[in-house]
Amino acid sequence: MQKLTSDDLLSLERYAREREAFRARVIEHKRPRRIAVGPNLTWCFEDRVTIQYQIQEMLRAERIFEPEGIAEELAAYNPLIPDGSNWKVTLLVEFPDVAERQRQLGLLKGIEARCWVEVRGHSAVYAIADEDLERENEEKTSAVHFLRFELTAEMIAALRAGAPLAVGVDHEHYRHWVNPVSEAQRTALLADLA
Repeated sequence: MQKLTSDDLLSLERYAREREAFRARVIEHKRPRRIAVGPNLTWCFEDRVTIQYQIQEMLRAERIFEPEGIAEELAAYNPLIPDGSNWKVTLLVEFPDVAERQRQLGLLKGIEARCWVEVRGHSAVYAIADEDLERENEEKTSAVHFLRFELTAEMIAALRAGAPLAVGVDHEHYRHWVNPVSEAQRTALLADLA
């Protein structure tokens, strides 16, 4: 999938005018790309559209309009766009109660490395996590992680041929899966693969 350049971004002024409509399109686009894995984890499968929205929002929030600042945002976010043989996922650990969230983040250390995807007929692929920076310390894990799932050409071919896709987490304190993901989800994710 092609990385974003400054030519793909709207100016702050134009984005202000088009933001509401752009945001509505992105929310609809994200719907099949979000998968709840159990009650407290959400996987957000990123792509060029979701990352463009994130960059546009960062530029807007920070009032960045100079070429150097835009280049920094592109450099920070472009690695989250799939490369054609993988999926890139933002993993959200969600517990509404603050005290419970802190307790659970302590129990869930290492959860990011226990996330998997499985194309029926093939072995599960576990996530390569947090390549940008370490998001865990001695006491707890982070509530946000960035995951990459590398697929083989055979897995991609099987998905194209209609093979079901399962996703899940196999951690001693959190074991949940979705088997299979919906057809709308599988179709949306298949678009990320070359």
